[in-house]
Amino acid sequence: LGPQHARWGFGSQEEVRRVVDGYRERGLPLSVLHLDIDHYDGHRVFTVDRERFPDLPALAKELRGGGVRLVSIVDPAVKAEPGDAVFDAGREVGGRGAYVRDARGRVVVGEVWPGACVYPDFTDPVVRDWWGSLYEERLAQGFSGVWHDMNEPVSFAAFGDPSLPRSARHVLEGAGGDHREAHNVYALAMARAGYEGLLRLRPEERPFLFSRSGWAGMQRYGGTWSGDVSTGWQGLRASLSLVLGLGLCGVPYSGPDVGGFDGFPSPELYLRWFQLGAYLPLFRTHSAIDAGRREPWEFGPEVLEHAREALVERERLHPYFVSLSQVARLTGAPYVRPVWWGAPGDRALRECEDAFLLGDALLVAPVLEPGVRRRAVRLPRGRWYDTATGRAYEGPGQVLVDAPLSGVPVLARAGAVIPVRGADGEPELEVWAPAPGRTGGGLVVRDAGDGWAEAGVERYATRWEGGRVVVERDGGEGEVGCRVRVRGVADAS
Repeated sequence: LGPQHARWGFGSQEEVRRVVDGYRERGLPLSVLHLDIDHYDGHRVFTVDRERFPDLPALAKELRGGGVRLVSIVDPAVKAEPGDAVFDAGREVGGRGAYVRDARGRVVVGEVWPGACVYPDFTDPVVRDWWGSLYEERLAQGFSGVWHDMNEPVSFAAFGDPSLPRSARHVLEGAGGDHREAHNVYALAMARAGYEGLLRLRPEERPFLFSRSGWAGMQRYGGTWSGDVSTGWQGLRASLSLVLGLGLCGVPYSGPDVGGFDGFPSPELYLRWFQLGAYLPLFRTHSAIDAGRREPWEFGPEVLEHAREALVERERLHPYFVSLSQVARLTGAPYVRPVWWGAPGDRALRECEDAFLLGDALLVAPVLEPGVRRRAVRLPRGRWYDTATGRAYEGPGQVLVDAPLSGVPVLARAGAVIPVRGADGEPELEVWAPAPGRTGGGLVVRDAGDGWAEAGVERYATRWEGGRVVVERDGGEGEVGCRVRVRGVADAS
């Protein structure tokens, strides 16, 4: 749930260290760094280029000691070359091997990054078990998670579609069928294979996995991301639409390639994308091998400073994101919700596509156009506080708020209880004063850390009493148990 950085084209251990050191030296939080296909040996899955990455386990251990975990790309296509360990092992799986065949029983050969490739049939449970066991190699290299790519699946060969031929045959859990039936569930089944494999290999840890493609039910195994979103203001706007839409479809954990995948974003575009990403579940910069860099310091001192503010705020809100992740698991409610979430009959809210609710407590209004320094925000019913100024606004209605380069408008619902990380790193409750005569509250879910221990759900209520805001926790004789900071009191009367 912390800030993540990726690039197709790090190229070496030294470059990975340089980038991580760049974050550290500038005091920028970083939780995860992703390696793309350039760390593979000849782009072959479950391999490492030993010349460029001579000791990947040592690098992973070194980075983890500094609080940064490594995540590996995993593509489904396997190089069709005798002597390749994965290819040879796949041919021995089950009675007919692991790979998709055509109607005549011949293995389908496509073209992907390693060259001629074959494709595991993830709709076969036996193949899923075999594929899941291969993730042991990734764990041995020191990776803490995986991201699945090219898993629509993609083939550069001219089959008529940029995927497998429609006539390709699949097991489909024993029912049998062609690729027209299997295409949409291919990536879902791959995610299941990866998730279940990681779970078998390290049952004490929660697997971290997200995928470019998926299908209904993807949330059981991981999240997803935008894929190669175009660099431009239109791509920025599409990023928000994608996360909102996926959340409504039951996939709560998602995000875009911050800054866009290709090309060279302007400093303003990069910053506005970065500021949006700081409030999305998956907050990851990423770019193509021939695109511009996406490190915040590459865009000048002003962008660097404002990006730092976004990163610091993301870290401050980390306990809130943890709570939202658990709420998503328990209820299905996404982190990122349309502003009409609590009032689906409100037509004005239903037409609002440039703002969103982050949980129940916050309304985020990103800047999605160039040159904007002030923008209109459509508010749901109730009182809302501008978190930058403390000013109170009444909804429903539309208000104009400042949107300087230093940050995007974020408004807090009156009465909200938001778990945050204090300046000293200790947990703290940020409480926004209820409107006069009203009450409020919120849920706080304290994550027990990596593993499967049941998270504790705490319910808080807020109210006015004798001219002061009272915060109580259900149970425990009402004791809160951590610091409380009340905001908005001066504007609550």
